[in-house]
Amino acid sequence: MEARAFSVDAAIVDLDGTLVDTLGDFEAALNATLRELALPAIAAHAIEPLVGRGSEHLIRAVLAHVGAAAALYEPAWDAYQRHYLAVNGEHSRVYPGAVEGLVSLKRRGLRLACLTNKPGDFARPLLHAKQLAGYFDVVFGGDAFERKKPDPLPLVRTCEALGFSPARTLMVGDSSNDARAARAAGCPVVLVTYGYNHGEPVRAVDADGFVDSLAQLPALVA
Repeated sequence: MEARAFSVDAAIVDLDGTLVDTLGDFEAALNATLRELALPAIAAHAIEPLVGRGSEHLIRAVLAHVGAAAALYEPAWDAYQRHYLAVNGEHSRVYPGAVEGLVSLKRRGLRLACLTNKPGDFARPLLHAKQLAGYFDVVFGGDAFERKKPDPLPLVRTCEALGFSPARTLMVGDSSNDARAARAAGCPVVLVTYGYNHGEPVRAVDADGFVDSLAQLPALVA
């Protein structure tokens, strides 16, 4: 654990790569989509650095990776939505320490939000399937606002929904998207060391601290 203590009233927590390891769901849904379109498969290690910027970006990046025409985006997006909803949560796991961290933060009286670039229709069922939904006062997907992280708008709006200023709201994520959005919004930010971060070293990101497990978060809340 490498972070200072924060005086906050609320926390915003990312989903993919922070709460839940969803790489298996992405692999299953994407390869089912590619098979439907008679395109080559993609390996999990190639998917991981593409995760985190929203499903639209993911589909375009995967099509480019397998050498498919960009014009296939619409049928690929339609197929991906069907396949992802069919496997949502089946090949994913909650990270060790995630539940313990959320429980402890709630006991300390913090209001919690889950904010993800994943579409809300994917995020909410996943949280319910993994029995995480009850910890959050609000849940916002990547389609909830006009722009996605790393734009600060989703964080600013989420802080408004929680009822606290950005300065009193801790952002917890796994990537530079989360950190950049937090910096621009005025939120303190802590990153987990085990997430995706677009395939780049997470400790190189400008953040206020790093934790190896969400179970370490309560020790950082003053």
